[in-house]
Amino acid sequence: MFDPRRYARGLPHEAFRALRDGEPVAWQEEYEVLGWPAGPGFWAVTRHADVLRVLRSPGDFSSYEGATQIRDPAPEDLPFIRRMMLNQDPPAHNRLRTLVSRAFTRRRVERFEAQVRQRARGLLTGALRPLRERGSCDLVAAVTDDFALLNLADLLGVPAGDRGLLLEWTERIIGYQDPDQARTVLGPDGRPADPRSPAMLQEMFDYARRLASHKRAHPADDVMTALAHELSGAELEMFFFLLTVAGNDTVRSAAPGGLLALAQHPHAQRTLRELVRAGQLQAQAVAVEELLRWHTPVLSFRRTAARDLELSGQRVGAGEKVVVFHASANYDERVFEAPHTLDLARAHNPHVAFGAGPHVCMGAHFARLQLRVLHQEAARLLPPYELLPPYELLPQGEGAGQVRRLVSNFIHGIKALPVRLSGA
Repeated sequence: MFDPRRYARGLPHEAFRALRDGEPVAWQEEYEVLGWPAGPGFWAVTRHADVLRVLRSPGDFSSYEGATQIRDPAPEDLPFIRRMMLNQDPPAHNRLRTLVSRAFTRRRVERFEAQVRQRARGLLTGALRPLRERGSCDLVAAVTDDFALLNLADLLGVPAGDRGLLLEWTERIIGYQDPDQARTVLGPDGRPADPRSPAMLQEMFDYARRLASHKRAHPADDVMTALAHELSGAELEMFFFLLTVAGNDTVRSAAPGGLLALAQHPHAQRTLRELVRAGQLQAQAVAVEELLRWHTPVLSFRRTAARDLELSGQRVGAGEKVVVFHASANYDERVFEAPHTLDLARAHNPHVAFGAGPHVCMGAHFARLQLRVLHQEAARLLPPYELLPPYELLPQGEGAGQVRRLVSNFIHGIKALPVRLSGA
């Protein structure tokens, strides 16, 4: 489960199922891959119930001890990484989450719905031109990348001229194993440099301080203004980092993931169009939840066992890495009836696309708002569409490349989504 190349053609559903059925807490070797050094290995947790237990039990499974990425940080960087809320346990985590939650009020988030809808309409209208003129277009390039990035910039209050920086930083941090996504920086030892190290993040932190200073002098109704009055120093810098990366790339993955699912399932695409045409808002919300389950934006997260314990019959030692696989949990047959059927009316859908427990995604409400609006406007504006066959996208035969998962951080991302009019 560790090698990113295993995910190049899609989720390894058969491997996940075999683990869920036979070894739901399974030891995984962490060997050298793509220039990154080997690690000590980890326990892969694949069943829904076990994933929930890990995520909801910070006293047993710590985010603080070894942080939350599978690859161990350099020992000298760990104290720095622990400053981020994502890498803290209660009660320190509770204090910081309470402070920053004041910036994410429902009123503030919902105030952006009109802007989000206007942006969706503009981007989708732009995609219609090549779709009608040439019969095809790339929905990632034309719609979803800018949609997620610009919505986040609006929420944060980032000036228009600086918004390209958010994309550059996201690609550098998320896509560090992907040559199409970011250039790998080598350290003095010839090994790739950790993109989350203090040196690699200094540019982003400098910008966060300058932006916060500007917001204190020129307040506005945006998240950075609120954060600038609640946080300072390292806490502010680390939270800006978290928002820039997670707040951007999660929706940047989930949005095309949903459109991809609809392109591959014409009946579901027709169903969603009918729900939008009929104005059935609750049914549309249910459909968005199913698309989130189907294309889980975050594949996995790491914890560290705080003590010797037992998980699903397996003895786990204190200090060992425990990695929960959201993408497996969301297809667990013990919880989801016919999980490999895309059912936009799925009534029982306790997916973990946004996590669970004390670290459940703070921006989930804004993410859902964006996805709901995007799918509503796509259903209204786009004609019926389907995915281009891989050979039309990659005539050199480089593989089934219409989808590329960015699994360096186990973000379930999509590089391109080439579609054409159905029947074209």
